[in-house]
Amino acid sequence: MATYTVRVTTGQGLAASTCSAISITLVGAHGETPKHRLDHEGKDFAPGAVDIYQVPSAQSLGPIVLIRLHKEPYSFFPSDGWLCNCVQVTSPEGDTYRFPCYRWIEGYRTVELREGAAKTVSEDAQHPLLLQHRQEELKARREAYRWKEYAPGWPRCLDVATVDELDSNDKYSLTKTTIFILRTIKTELELKLKGFSLCTGSWEKLEDIRKIFWCNKNPTSEYVSEHWQEDSFFGYQFLNGVNPVVMRKCTSLPENFPVTEEMVASSLGAGTTLQDELKKGNIFLTDYKILEGIPTTQLNGEQQYLAAPLCLLHLTPGGQVMPLAIQLSQRPGPGSPIFLPSDPQWDWTLAKIWVRLANFHVHEVNTHLLEAHFLCEVYCMATLHQLPMCHPVYKLLIPHTRYTLHINTLARTNLIQPGGVFDKATSTGQAGMLKLLAKGVENVSYEALCLPDDLEARGVTSLPNYYYRDDGMRIWTAVESFVSGIIGLYYQSDATVEKDSELQAWVAEIFTEGFLGRKSSGVPSTLQTRAELIKFLTMIVYCSSARHAAVNSGQYDFAAWMPNTPSTLRATPPTTKGTATLRSVLGTLPAVNATCDLLSLLAVVSYEPGDLRPLGCYPEEHFTEAEPKRLIAAFQARLAEISKEIQQRNKSLPIRYPYLDPAEVQNSVSI
Repeated sequence: MATYTVRVTTGQGLAASTCSAISITLVGAHGETPKHRLDHEGKDFAPGAVDIYQVPSAQSLGPIVLIRLHKEPYSFFPSDGWLCNCVQVTSPEGDTYRFPCYRWIEGYRTVELREGAAKTVSEDAQHPLLLQHRQEELKARREAYRWKEYAPGWPRCLDVATVDELDSNDKYSLTKTTIFILRTIKTELELKLKGFSLCTGSWEKLEDIRKIFWCNKNPTSEYVSEHWQEDSFFGYQFLNGVNPVVMRKCTSLPENFPVTEEMVASSLGAGTTLQDELKKGNIFLTDYKILEGIPTTQLNGEQQYLAAPLCLLHLTPGGQVMPLAIQLSQRPGPGSPIFLPSDPQWDWTLAKIWVRLANFHVHEVNTHLLEAHFLCEVYCMATLHQLPMCHPVYKLLIPHTRYTLHINTLARTNLIQPGGVFDKATSTGQAGMLKLLAKGVENVSYEALCLPDDLEARGVTSLPNYYYRDDGMRIWTAVESFVSGIIGLYYQSDATVEKDSELQAWVAEIFTEGFLGRKSSGVPSTLQTRAELIKFLTMIVYCSSARHAAVNSGQYDFAAWMPNTPSTLRATPPTTKGTATLRSVLGTLPAVNATCDLLSLLAVVSYEPGDLRPLGCYPEEHFTEAEPKRLIAAFQARLAEISKEIQQRNKSLPIRYPYLDPAEVQNSVSI
C-alpha cells in the first residue's frame, strides 16, 4: 500500500465553499487509484481553507500526471458551485505535484486537472492520455464558448444574450457587481433629484454644467473646466488625453487642406514659415476622414450633427503643441472655411469644439470599443478555444482576460444596443456607431496596436511632454522583457514555435475572427519565429492592460466639463466666420439630458469597481515551476520602479498623468 497526501485549497469569498460530496482519483504513469471520498468530520472546503487528506493506493503510481475531482450530490443539499483554487499531491517518495484549477466547478460533474508544469503539444506527443486530455478540454471549451456576429463588419464575439448566460468563471465577482450597481444607482439618482435627466433644452449658462455632479469632481476635471478654451490645453490633449494615438507628423499639407503661409504667419511668429516648420518636423495633423459619410440621428426630436475635420498643429520652440488651423470638412471651398486662432473668440472656440466632437467619436468607437474591448475579447476567446490550461501561452495570457467577457457583454446589452447610451447621447446613435466601428475594422492595423511601431509611424518619438508615450514605452519594454523570458523557457528555437499546432491555430483564429482575415491589417495569421511570438504576445498583454487604461481611465476627467468633450452637436458645422456667439454655442452643445446620459455612464466606467488586479498581480499560480515565478517577481519589481518614477514626475506637473501608473493599470479589460 502507498499513501498520498492531498491538499485542496478552496478560493476566497462567501459562496466559494461547497456542500457537495468531493472525491478524487489520482492518475499516475503506472496506474490510478479508485475514486476516494475527501471527507473529514465537520465542514470541508470552507472559503479560503486548505484541507488535507490521505489517499491510499494499492501500488506506487509513479509520477502523477492527472487528477480527477468528482463533485456529486450529498444528502439533501442542493446543487451548488465550488471555487477550487488548486490541489497539491505529495507522493510517498516525497515528490510534490501541483494541479492549478482556479475555477468554479458548478453542479455535479467530474473535472480533470493536469499537473501544473507548462507543456506544449509536442511535449505530450508520446503520451496518448495527455494528448487526449488536451483535445477533450479544448472540445468542451469550444462548445461552451461559441462565436457570433454582432453586426456586419465587426469582430466576432461571444454568443450570449446577457451576462446571466455567462459561465460563472467569466462573471464579475459579487464585490465587483455590488460596487458597480451602487455606483450606477448613485449617479443616476443624483441627476434625477436635480431634475437634469428630463430636461431636453439647452444649458442656460456654461457655469450650470458644473452642477451636474457635486461629488465626482477631481483636480483634473476642475483643471479642464478652467483651461478648456486654451489652445495649449487643446493641443495637450492630443498627447495626454484619452485619445493620444491620432496625431501624426505632417511633412506636406494634404491637398484638401489648403492652409497658406499668410493664414498661420501670426501663429508661427517671426523668423519662420510654414514650409520651414514642415521641413523641421514641427507640424502635425489629425485627420478625422473616417467620420465622413457616417449617418447621424435625432435626439429629443432634433437632428444631430457630426463633422470630419482636419486639424493642423504646431510644436512651438517652448515645447507646446498648439492648433494652427481647422477645417471642418474633407472638401475645401467657400462653404468650408479654414478657422484660425486669429479669428473671433467664439468662431475659433466653436471650431475646436467640432474637433473635440470628432475626437470623441473616433476615440469611443474605434480606439476604445474596437481596439481596447472587442479585439481583446477575440484574444480571450481564441485563447479559450485553442490553448489548453497546460499551454505556456494560456498560463501567460489568462490573467489578462479576467472579466473581459463580462464587461463586453454588458457593453453590448446596456451601452450599444438600440435605446442605449449611443442612442440617447451621441450624434451617430446606434446605427451610425455600427457603421463607424465597421470602418474602424477596415482600417485597424497591427502597426497601430504595437506601441513602438505606432510611435515611429506617426513620427512622434521625440515630442516633448508626451507622457502617454513615455509611460507606455516603459510598460511595453517591461512586458516585452517578461514575455521574452517566458517564451525562452518553453520555445528553444524558431522551429518549436512554427511546429506548435495549438499556437498556430490560436493566432489564425485571432486573424480570422478579430481582423476578419484582412491581410492589409498586417496582423499575422501564422507565427514563424520566437521574435514574432514575443511581439504578438507583448501587443496582447499591453493592449489588454495599459492601452485600455490609457484610453478608458481618463474619460470622466476630460469629459466632465462637457464643452471639452461633447458627444453630439445640435447645429450644422459653421460655413462662414463671424457668426458664432456664446448663445449660439450654447444652442449647439448637447442638450441637458444628453449631457447627463453620457456623464452618468462615464462616471461609472472610468473607475474600476473593486476586486482589482493591478498589472503584474498574479495571485493565481498558473505557472508552478520556479523559473517562471522568478520572471514574474522580476516583472513585478520593474513595474514597481516604473510606478515610483511616474508618481515622482507627476508631483511637478500642473495636470497629472496617472493613467499608465502600473499601480492603477488593471491586468485586463474589466470595466
